Order: sequence, then C-alpha cells, then structure tokens
Amino acid sequence: MAEIITVQEAVAKVKQGDSLGTSGFLGVSTPIELINGLVEAGTNELTLVQPVTGYPGEEHDVGKLAENRQIKKFVGAHTGTSKAFNKQFLAGEIEVDYVPMGTVVEMIRAGGAGLGAVVTPVGIGTLQEEKQDKIVRNGQEYLIYDPVNLDVAFIKANKADKYGNLYSFGTAKSISVELALASKIVIAEVDEIIEVGDIAPTDVTVPGILVDYIVQGQTEEERYDYYRELWGRNNMLRGEA
Repeated sequence: MAEIITVQEAVAKVKQGDSLGTSGFLGVSTPIELINGLVEAGTNELTLVQPVTGYPGEEHDVGKLAENRQIKKFVGAHTGTSKAFNKQFLAGEIEVDYVPMGTVVEMIRAGGAGLGAVVTPVGIGTLQEEKQDKIVRNGQEYLIYDPVNLDVAFIKANKADKYGNLYSFGTAKSISVELALASKIVIAEVDEIIEVGDIAPTDVTVPGILVDYIVQGQTEEERYDYYRELWGRNNMLRGEA
C-alpha cells in the first residue's frame, strides 16, 4: 500500500545530487505542488531527465528548478521554453545532454525494463551522430544510447486509490509508467485520493505496486484557475490582453 504523505515529506525524499524524472509536457500532467515544494526545499546538484523544460512564458513547473539553480545537468530534447535553462547553458553553468524527444522516453523505458541500450536510427546524419556510439545492422546505421535509471520520479495523476493505483485521463498519462518503472522512489501527486475499488482495473494507468508515496495536489478546478491566471499574466506581458 502506498503511503499518503505531505508535499514537504515527499520532497525530503530527494537528496542532493539525485537524478529526478518528472511527468508532464508543457504544463499537461505536471506535478506542480511537488516541484514547488522542491524549490522551497532548495535541494540542488540535481540531474533532471525530462523531454522539455517547461511551459513557455513565466517560469513555472521544472523551469523553477533551473531558475533557483538546483539543476546541474539536464537530459532532454530542448531547453527552448525556459529562459533560465538557456541562460545557464550558454554561460556554461549547467550541463545539457540534448537527446531527441522520443529517444529520451525510450532511454527511460529501457532503464525500467532492464535493457542494455537503446538503438535507434534517429539522429543519423546530424550533429547528434558525433557524440554517440554507432553500429551498423543489415546496412542501416544506428546510434546507441544508455538506458536511464532514476533515484526519484515525480508523476501526476487525476486519481489515486489508497493502494497507490493511479488513473490519468488521455494525454495526462504522459510518461508516468516509464518513469515509475525506472525509478527507485516513485511519488505521485494527484487531484483526488479515493477508496480502493473506485478505479476499475481496466482504468489503472500506473499500478500501485510501482508507487511508493501519494501526495494530495491541486484539484482540477484549482489547477484550471492556476493556469488561467498564469496565461492571463503572460498575455498581458505580450500586449495581448
């Protein structure tokens, strides 16, 4: 059974120098409360593995970690949505390992599956080819990437029952299963905590056996208000409101 804990207790599970993976894509399925709590805790020297660095505009979600200088290395597809990440990268203050987006997900999946490598033709003929090992099979060139295993994963879900079974709707599933399989500690931030049996077995998106801790996050209504206010401020800055 997953343990229900506070945000402060959850972020205390992240130690200096840990590798951290988070669900979410440009605001969708982002564990906002956990990230805000980690910013408040100030835990640093982190390696962040995430396809992207945050929603464009005002720094929030994982962009806050960079803004607070808690990230020493980022592994992902791009940093273009975060001013803080870009500024620190260009100044040589943060290490960035650029990897194609689908390949990042496959690296995490391979780590959780216990595989030895990700072998992909993506990146052949580009600058990516210069920094990766390469093999040839049946006349086709492939780049080789190491699997990713993580110390901690922050994942977001719509609902959790008290055993830790998670339910997420649509694209909010994000890469939650891959992160849960690849991580030593899995912490789920959820909109609602419900009783065991209230999630149909066919609706479980991450099984409770993979989830260590549950945190009550924002409700759907609170999250909607959060983003509406954020987008309103950003539109005013752009002169669109």
